[in-house]
Amino acid sequence: MAEENKNQQQPEGAKKPEQKAAPKRRFRTVAFARVYVNCSFNNTIVTFTDEKGGVIAWSTSGGNGFRGTKKGTPFAAQITANKAAARAAEYGVRQAMVFVSGPGPGRETAIRAVAQSGIHVVSIKDVTPIPHNGCRPPKARRV
Repeated sequence: MAEENKNQQQPEGAKKPEQKAAPKRRFRTVAFARVYVNCSFNNTIVTFTDEKGGVIAWSTSGGNGFRGTKKGTPFAAQITANKAAARAAEYGVRQAMVFVSGPGPGRETAIRAVAQSGIHVVSIKDVTPIPHNGCRPPKARRV
């Protein structure tokens, strides 16, 4: 009985069940953005956000084809920042505040790449976390 129901075709006048279309991305223009550059020794992540913190564009060294130790290089950071800035420019970003975090070698290169891509850098701030006295040290070694 169930097999007969599957094989039956709907009459030509009957409506087919409608598929819901994926919601369209709203294209908004953002003139001022914040750029978060996270540089570690192993990777570089560049994120463009609006003033509320909503992500506009982002890019990573690993996502741009760099593998292994090459991900932490200044050249990888430059390519990563260029790709993220190009995507952000599609949203109309013209000015940006840059927040740099981490001790990696690509910090300065990423900032230069953002500035060279046509986005005016208003300010640069280092937000690397620094311990104020830090963790308790390990006990002394007894030999």
